[in-house]
Amino acid sequence: MDRRRFLRHASKASLGLLAAGGLTGLYAWQVEPFWLDFVHRDMPVQNLPSSLQGKTLMQLSDLHVGNRFDFRFLIESMQRAQALEPDIVVYTGDYVSYEDETQLDQLEEVMGHAVRGKLGSVAVLGNHDYGYRWEKEGVAKRVADRLEARGIQVLRNDAAMVGGLNIIGLDDWWGINFRPQRAMASYDPGAANVVLCHNPDVCDLDVWQDYQGWILSGHTHGGQCKPPFLDPPVLPVQNKRFTAGRIDLHDGRMLYINRALGHLRQMRFLVRPEITVFRLLRA
Repeated sequence: MDRRRFLRHASKASLGLLAAGGLTGLYAWQVEPFWLDFVHRDMPVQNLPSSLQGKTLMQLSDLHVGNRFDFRFLIESMQRAQALEPDIVVYTGDYVSYEDETQLDQLEEVMGHAVRGKLGSVAVLGNHDYGYRWEKEGVAKRVADRLEARGIQVLRNDAAMVGGLNIIGLDDWWGINFRPQRAMASYDPGAANVVLCHNPDVCDLDVWQDYQGWILSGHTHGGQCKPPFLDPPVLPVQNKRFTAGRIDLHDGRMLYINRALGHLRQMRFLVRPEITVFRLLRA
């Protein structure tokens, strides 16, 4: 092949690569961030009351209401989730991407369409719910107040019995109200238990008091963008095993990390936004 033909073919190949890259970028920006995935999983729970056998527990996480993407997607997603009529609904933190008081008004608009369970709805806070540097208790309280006003009980190192399921809620590890010993004092080995904990890195801390059961987390967004067949290059956790989905901790604890409904930046690739629907079963 002479030089002229080689350059012509190379130019065509370059244009093809640019076009493919442009389409990939457009997909990651405008398609996948709004392509909701309802993930259905079984959740075997020790000591589950017969009245909860076959009932559904829905998890929503990391709404990140704010100025960085169109939060109408969150409202539409919640409306779709309401149609599933879940029995129990849990929220696992990061309701706002807090910049100023505007996000609290935006959150109130979004939570006007909140999914609530027929038996009850509970929540824990995430690091972003504490405002700048995760240290503003006033922001956290106002976020919690808006959830409570919509019938969602916010657990801050506390527990709630919902239809016979003891749901324990740890406040966020990066926040200023992390009191795991107080929360885990509510653990009853003879009851059916589930723990809500925004940041999955807490699973590696010595705070669990021999807990056996499920832990529902968020925080990672599944990495939000990942290469095919590879792990995501960026994860906001120390334990890089904690990406997304079901992870057996091999000590009687089962971790599930939700990929998040919202996002800090409007960009997702091979990590679709998620709402998880668990079917409760007796272990």
